[in-house]
Amino acid sequence: MAGADSTGPLGRFVDELDVAVFVVGFAIAAAAVLAFVLRPDAASEQMAAVNDVLWTTAGWWYLVAMFVLVAFVGFLIFGPWGNIKLGGDGERPEFSFPAYFAMLYSAGIAAGIVFWGPAEAVFHYDAVSPFVGAEARSSEAAVGAIQYTFFHWGVSAWTAYVVMALPIAYYAYRYDAPLRISTVIAPWVGLENLDGPLAKAIDVLAVFATIGGVATTLGLVGSQFLVGIEWTTGASVGDAGTVAVITGLTVAFTLSVSLGIRKGIQRLSYFNMVLFALVTVATFLLGPTTQIMSMGTQALGAYVNDFITMSFYTGSGAEGGAGVAQWVGDWTIFYWAWWFSWTPFVGLFIARISRGRTVRQVAVTGVIASTGITVPWFATMGGTAIFLQESGRADILTIVSELGEAGSGYPLFEALPLGELLTVLFLVLVTTFLVTSADSSTLALGMLTTGGAEEPSTINRVIWGALIGALASLLMVTGGVDALQQAAIITGGPFSIIALLAAVSMVAACGARRPLFLREEDELSIGTSDLEATAPESETESMDPSDD
Repeated sequence: MAGADSTGPLGRFVDELDVAVFVVGFAIAAAAVLAFVLRPDAASEQMAAVNDVLWTTAGWWYLVAMFVLVAFVGFLIFGPWGNIKLGGDGERPEFSFPAYFAMLYSAGIAAGIVFWGPAEAVFHYDAVSPFVGAEARSSEAAVGAIQYTFFHWGVSAWTAYVVMALPIAYYAYRYDAPLRISTVIAPWVGLENLDGPLAKAIDVLAVFATIGGVATTLGLVGSQFLVGIEWTTGASVGDAGTVAVITGLTVAFTLSVSLGIRKGIQRLSYFNMVLFALVTVATFLLGPTTQIMSMGTQALGAYVNDFITMSFYTGSGAEGGAGVAQWVGDWTIFYWAWWFSWTPFVGLFIARISRGRTVRQVAVTGVIASTGITVPWFATMGGTAIFLQESGRADILTIVSELGEAGSGYPLFEALPLGELLTVLFLVLVTTFLVTSADSSTLALGMLTTGGAEEPSTINRVIWGALIGALASLLMVTGGVDALQQAAIITGGPFSIIALLAAVSMVAACGARRPLFLREEDELSIGTSDLEATAPESETESMDPSDD
């Protein structure tokens, strides 16, 4: 009987569990949640105070750290290390390029892209960035507004994920290192010491950041879903309805993650991308096409031209003083901290699906291709929102002031031809992107709490899915989502440092003749390309091999 139990589902769950990371990570998250539930006002005030200190005293750090990572990814794309394989020399990619890109994009910030797409540009159109310096609701303000959405959701937003993913994938698929965040410190502590206190502390912090990030996503996008139901049906959704809706979404993403990557996440990601493209193209054609192209093209040029200046802009010393710095803190630094706080689970998920790819393929797909898809979305949604607001066909700003950012998309689509159909498609898109972001991060939680298992047990994934869903429901009903979001963003500070360590870890792997942790007696057991990583591999791979 004991033998049967040890090989059954429950036995596998117990055997694979990293008890320290699981228990400590969950305990810290639970303590934070209890604080938000029992004393929400006090918790919110404390979190807001810490965030204010971060953006006023350390905002420059987030800007500098992100720019360094962007420069490093540029080097990886165009430099000599791009052909290094994340796996054996002759190993083929585990997933086809379309599947790889669909999963990578859906798991990243796609849920946030859908949430903020109709809202952010019209915000900046009304409350103009000091960097743009234009009169509110002017044509210059419109271009500057879209320019800033490109900046906040473009190259910089995707960079930290890729930088975190690359060393984890490299050490995991070339040296059998565990798939977990602490693997980035392998060059300094050695593979045999990745169960030490420092490694455990990094993984525990990653669990907390992931729980906060996933629950925040469920809270924000879940509220968008609930507003959509109220908008389309006219029926008010109370606390019981909120719990029922979040429970349904939780069942959906838990089922998806329990089916595994190929049967669950991959198939849903394909559906996401098709629907995403359909909504984008339909809005572009049915909306103010000429204005979208005009504003979007000019904004893209300004984004490229001003990228370096925007990357270092803090507003310090500018006319307007503290108000200018407040704008930068409320938007750019807020976003940078948020992206850093998401690096544990997005980076880990990208590492999981990147086996057999080259460094260049991961960097180009994760940063350039993802930005290439994001820019048309924000140009279309932002341009349409601004046009409708300016022309008086939809008062989106008033709706946002009443319902919050979650309500921005529904008046936008309602004002277009086929508005009812577009509204329904948008509601479905909100749901599916929420599910894919949640199931990929739940998978990452499974990997973090099992010592780096590529395929955590079904029980592990179901437990995390149920806990995340219950947490999101509790926080939405008690009003603690904003506080948890602030707590999760605070973890962006430590992970900005860990992301830079990941870049240095990649340099240690590729720039030295052999990785620092490799013993001389181990050299005979590995391939030549590991010891001469600075030279391109013998085979040259395209972004999408024909026989992938």
